[in-house]
Amino acid sequence: MHFKLNRSIKTPLYKQIAAYIENGISTGEFSPDNPLPSERHLAKELQVNRSTVVAAYDELQSIGLVERRKGSGTHISTDIWGISDKRIPNWGRYVEDGSFLPNLPLVQKIRTETQNDEMVNMASGELAADLFPSEQFHSIFKEKPFTEQLGYDHPQGNIHLRETISNHLYAYKGITVDAESILITSGAQQALHLIVQCLLKPGDAVAIEDPSYAYSLPLFKSAGLRVFLLKSDEKGIKPGDIIELHKKHRIRMVFINPDFQNPTGMQMPLSRRKRILEISSEYGIPIIEDDPYSITAFNGNIASSLKRMDMNGNVLYISSLSKIVASGLRIGWIVGPKKVIQRLADAKQQIDFGHSIFPQWVANEFIGSSQFNEHILKIRQQLEVRRKQLSKALIYFLGDKIDFLEPNGGIHLWCQLNEPVDEFQLLDESLKRGFAFVPGSIFGESKGFVRFTYGRSTPADIWEGISRFSKALQYLNEKNNEAK
Repeated sequence: MHFKLNRSIKTPLYKQIAAYIENGISTGEFSPDNPLPSERHLAKELQVNRSTVVAAYDELQSIGLVERRKGSGTHISTDIWGISDKRIPNWGRYVEDGSFLPNLPLVQKIRTETQNDEMVNMASGELAADLFPSEQFHSIFKEKPFTEQLGYDHPQGNIHLRETISNHLYAYKGITVDAESILITSGAQQALHLIVQCLLKPGDAVAIEDPSYAYSLPLFKSAGLRVFLLKSDEKGIKPGDIIELHKKHRIRMVFINPDFQNPTGMQMPLSRRKRILEISSEYGIPIIEDDPYSITAFNGNIASSLKRMDMNGNVLYISSLSKIVASGLRIGWIVGPKKVIQRLADAKQQIDFGHSIFPQWVANEFIGSSQFNEHILKIRQQLEVRRKQLSKALIYFLGDKIDFLEPNGGIHLWCQLNEPVDEFQLLDESLKRGFAFVPGSIFGESKGFVRFTYGRSTPADIWEGISRFSKALQYLNEKNNEAK
């Protein structure tokens, strides 16, 4: 046998064996007139456990390539030669070979577990249902029935919505932009995908904050990009680090979230924002500014965005209604140079023929009404109440076991655990007790941190959730002490 297992790669051994058998069937190395090598023989030849070979044959049987015959071993299935049914595609192989990577297994697990209605969910980055503007939407539907045509709209999005967003950006954030420089997207996530797919190529180097929610996104690896981390302190990234990274790796883009950052909740000071813009101009590095939270500032003072100070068109600005109105509305936008917006709009049209007119109509009616400002005032007040409740619960249940800085806006609170504990075991124990959070290493290289999303739960649920979390932490600490 000339086949050798490669134990230095991530592909499981049983899958390597299955691929070898499948290739041998295709090339005729294995004859349909004779049984395939026995499980014992293959295990001895390849120096693996018999169970590994069994798993390989199980996979081949599941896709119709082989069949087990009692008393005579494993044979090539007659189905693949057209004698019986048609051969089934190896969908498992297709799933694994696709270029678009799946979410991290832990992210998938959290999303699956939080479907339980009994779960206190402080993992999902969204608003609680009682913070949605449901009454305002009902009044909009009642006072102004939807009469728009349900055909394809402009590739950049509905012109009325883009004009309304233009007015909104100037009124709330001091950003001057015309409708032609705005693209409507399906939330900020699609905006990031369009930018990565259309403006970068495999092998390009990009920089993101550490920690950052972008670290958990597979889109950078799916696009073949090289991702480098910019360490953050309580004021965000240090501008000089961008220069150092650029000298070593020729950074093509920098992705930052300067206001109430996800996951840390920090807010970058004006001096650092200005210096980042200076570096962008000096080295010609585009800045992708993701700003879903600045409008939630509890005191109503919205910091000056990089886009507002951008005089040269170096910043692509992303925002959405997901974190301030409703995540399910799926309305986001990109602001940038017209040439870039047209390129991204062309790609979006290829993907989905442009955004659905109905949510655009709802968003336009709501943002353009006086009810929008009333809603923003409400969520600022409510989010501050929930952040205070979370702070009280952490102090009451955990005391000096945990450290945190209170954000002045946004929906996330970042905590450092003061006792060594496996954060993934902590998540498992918390989920068993009906509480979900996100381990810190999902967002970067630092361990011993956790993120709680206070915007997702009611004050009562926050108190109960941290109580459950503290019991999970106490259980693991006692278990670890017993093992010493």
